[in-house]
Parts: sequence; structure tokens; C-alpha cells
Amino acid sequence: MSNSAKPVLEVRNLTVALPAGADRAHAVEKVSFTVNRGEIVCLVGESGSGKSVIAFTVMGLLAKALKPQGGEILLEGENVLTASEERLRELRCTRMSMIFQEPMTALNPVMTCGEQIDEVLRTHTKLDGAARKAKIIKILTRVKLPEPERIYASYPHQLSGGQRQRIMIAMALVLDPVLLIADEPTTALDVTTQAEILKLIAELQETEGTGVLFITHDFGVVAEIAHKVAVLRWGELVEMGPTEQILSRPGAGYTRMLISSVPSIHPAHRGVRLEGKTVLRTEKLGKTYAAKSFFQKARVVKAAVDVDLDIRRGETLGIVGESGSGKSTVARCIARLIDPTEGKVFLGDTEIATMSASRLRPHRRKVQIVFQDPYRSMNPRITVGDSIIEGPMNFGLSRGEAMARARKLMETVRLDPNALDRFPHQFSGGQRQRICIARALAMEPELLIADEAVSALDVSVQKQVLELLDEIRTRLNLAVLFITHDLRVAAQICDYVAVMSRGRVVEYGSAEQVFGSPKDDYTKALFAAAPGRHWEFGKFATA
Repeated sequence: MSNSAKPVLEVRNLTVALPAGADRAHAVEKVSFTVNRGEIVCLVGESGSGKSVIAFTVMGLLAKALKPQGGEILLEGENVLTASEERLRELRCTRMSMIFQEPMTALNPVMTCGEQIDEVLRTHTKLDGAARKAKIIKILTRVKLPEPERIYASYPHQLSGGQRQRIMIAMALVLDPVLLIADEPTTALDVTTQAEILKLIAELQETEGTGVLFITHDFGVVAEIAHKVAVLRWGELVEMGPTEQILSRPGAGYTRMLISSVPSIHPAHRGVRLEGKTVLRTEKLGKTYAAKSFFQKARVVKAAVDVDLDIRRGETLGIVGESGSGKSTVARCIARLIDPTEGKVFLGDTEIATMSASRLRPHRRKVQIVFQDPYRSMNPRITVGDSIIEGPMNFGLSRGEAMARARKLMETVRLDPNALDRFPHQFSGGQRQRICIARALAMEPELLIADEAVSALDVSVQKQVLELLDEIRTRLNLAVLFITHDLRVAAQICDYVAVMSRGRVVEYGSAEQVFGSPKDDYTKALFAAAPGRHWEFGKFATA
């Protein structure tokens, strides 16, 4: 890491006001920090802590409802808060650039990737077409995209999530800015792709001397790449210091709480097989998709192949793997949200894979799913109470009985039963996920499927929801199928683990066995890619 006399970015006493009527006066209040050349500074904190507000204020992209009220933001000594809109346009991409969290929404779906990077060069340089294309091919090569000419001509939907994120990085770096802001750029990526992107950002920062402001709530990522860490809470800077100091000897209780909430990579459950009834069993389960077109030969995709699983009462089976490995396909086949192409699915002794819709209906209540995004999985127009009772009433319960059950379930998931008449938007993300768990439990299922149910949550809220799921599983003697790409989460909640790659189960055993001594090369590579895998979070050094 090189140091320059003048920081790349200097934030001094930044204050950003929230609109009137908000639950607090400021989104950010009197925050100060610096980013030097060749330095990666991580901003960490829970949702609503002000991390993204700071990033958007630096870029001059703050929503009109939010107003900077005080302080300075110096980009190589120039105060961007007083810069005109025209000057900010000149600075973006040339001196400062930003990588957004979700590349599919940040990229234009009707322009090729090459055209989108070319737009930056046309706006900010006087290069001719041939020179611009040569520069784009060079940056695509630099961010390690395969077949740059093909990628140049491809549309975003034709690329994987990791490739799309590399396009965003190429676009951000094509004019060699001195400051790169990365806003949760790896949250939506699986562990191996995440490792590649983190390595790429660290390499570019080191070779180009770029200052990086990296926003994340993942302490594994912090341990992997950060030189300094700034901890935010409710818009205020709680503490800041070198990474090793913050992770090992945090001064603030809030920081200690956050770090202690990070799940351990070491399994929490011993692999002792329970004697209970087998709730779910699959035999050679498979799902094949055939994409047909008038202009192209039909393309066959085997999303799941010969998948054998079984779960007993009181057990949690985790399915882990990269995006596209077939995890969610298997879960949806088991719940009969999609029809399997081959194999069998047994709920208890009943085979449901080929059962007709009319015969399947009585069995529907036995399998319930908690999805990744609690907001999108609830109807925003009806109260959470009506959302919870809808299923039981469809299966014959009276409204009074269903509502009484809903009130008990709200207590079970540690929410106020008097909040049943509120709407989803009146709850936080963690509370909405608890409501989704209550809705699933209202059907009194035998099997609960959690499909990336905690991946969108802050680390402290994630810990609470994981503890809740584990407590409910034990109390109700439920069988749980837990789908995740987060290995730390899988280690803490799963009794058994199935590792999937390209539609197949490549390794299957107790969490203790799979995490302790993986046999398959893919499993070993997956675990090796986990960020911060060598760091024991929550074990603080004594002063």
C-alpha cells in the first residue's frame, strides 16, 4: 500500500438530513474519514447506518429528498459538495467511479456490454471508434473476462452474475479513476465468484494505486481485503481503525456485537443420526429444461440429475453450491412448484412427484417455503394477519381459529400479536422474514424449506433469524431443508450437508464430516473460496 501526502478522499464532518417525519433527523451526522492512494477502506454497519448515503453523496447521486447540511467531501482536495452538476459529470468515471450492488439492474438490458462501456469513452474522451474499441477490449482483458470480443458484443442477460459484475468494474475503471466506490458488489454472488471479484478489486487497487471505499455488511469480506474499517450506526461513526485492531480489539460495544454475530465456519451440530420418522426422501430426482426456438436447435439443460436426499423429523439438511448448481430447482421440485422430469419424491410414505394437482392438494400444507426476499413474497395490499391466515382458511379453518393460531405464531417468532393488522412495509426486513416464517408454520407443515432465507439480512438480524429457525425446528420437531450459498450459515444450522455442482450432488454427509474433511475437489475449492475463512470472529484479544 502506497501513501500520498494528499488523501484521494477526505470526508470531513459530513451531515446529511432526512426528510421531515422520518424516525430520526439525519441519515449521516458529522462523519469524518479518509481514503489514501492504494488503500481499501471498508464502511460496515447494519441497514440504515448511512453507508450507501455516504457513497451516493460522494458521487453527487444523492436522492433529492436527502440534503447535505454540513461538512466537506474533498476528492484530491476539491470539494464535491460545492461542485456544479456539470463538474460532477466531468468527475464521474474520470476521477471517481462506483460499482453498484446489482449489475443486472445497473446495466442497460437493450445495449451490448461493449456499447455501454463505449458510452463512457464517448462522453469523456475524444478517441475515435477504433481507439475506443481497442481500449474496451484491453479493459475487458484486464478484468479477466474470457473471449473479450464475444463479451463486447453480448447483452447483460447473456452473461453470468460474476461476468456482469466484471463489466461494471471495467466500466468503472476504463478511465483510471483515483477513487473507486464499491457498494456491496459481492452480496448477490456465490462464494467462488465473490472470491474472484474481491481478488480482482485488490489486484487493481494494488497495481493502479487506486483508493477504494468498499461498502459491505460481510465481515468475511472485511477480513479478506480491508486496510482500515469504519463502523457506522444510525448515521454516526462509531469507531475507525486498522482492520486487525477493529476485528480483534474493537473499542465499541456495538462493533463487538456485530462481529460476534458472524457465524463460525466450524459446524455447530454433531453428525448423530436421529431415530425419527423420515419426512422427505428423493430417489434419482431430476429436472430437465428444453429451450425451443424457431431459429435455433433446441437446447437441453439438466438442472438436476439423480439427486438422492433424505431428512428425518428434527433434522436440518443444507444444500450448498454456486448459483446455477441446482439447489433451488431441487427445492421447487420437492415442493411441486415445478414438476420433476425424472425420479421420485416421497413425503413420508406418499410419492408425490407424479401426483395430479387435484390429488396433490391435501399434501400441499405438509411442505412450506420461506423465500429469500420477504417483501416480494408478501402481498403489500393486505395486512400481515390476513397473509398468515390465508393458507389455513383455504384448508378449512374458520377465520377466528386461523387468527387465534396467527396470534400464537407471532409470539413464537417473537413479534407483537397486536401488529397483525399492520402492512408489510411497516416492518423491518428481519421482522418481515419472521412473519414469513409464521405464515409457513401456520400450515403446520412436516417439512419447512428455507431458500436463501437469511442471505438478504444484516449479520445481527441474520443471527436472530437463524437462532429462531433452530429453536422452532427443535420445539416443533420439524424437518428443515435449508438452501444457502453462505458456508458459515450452513455450518451453524445444518446437521447434514449436500454439496451440489452442475445439477448433481457431489458430496453428502454430516456437517461435521463435510466441513471437517471434504472429499470432493469441488467442495474443497468451495470452502477455500470462503472470505475470511481463517478468521475466528468474536474471539477478541484482551487489552
